[in-house]
Amino acid sequence: MAPGQNELLHGTLETLILKTLTAGPRHGYAIARWLEETTSDGLQIEDGSLYPALYRLENRGWIKADWATSELGRRVKSYRLTPAGRKQLAASVDAWTRFSKSVSKVLANP
Repeated sequence: MAPGQNELLHGTLETLILKTLTAGPRHGYAIARWLEETTSDGLQIEDGSLYPALYRLENRGWIKADWATSELGRRVKSYRLTPAGRKQLAASVDAWTRFSKSVSKVLANP
């Protein structure tokens, strides 16, 4: 990841996790891998960022964690989006869209 991208990722990681879970429940490693694969490894999600974000989202009621069995037969926590999480995702996407349009206008201005 290029210098400075960690700071940008930190502010959007929760929204990216919520978006990932719209496809269905996933465990932490699967969330990180999906984000990395979807961005062609443009985003590297480290455990030290991912799991605290998952705990915050769970505490806010935006995701729910249940125990499940992974593809490898291991017991893992599987996270799913709640109705409140879907509502938050919509609000976050709207805010991000407005913000990114504003930043793009400034950066495009000579």
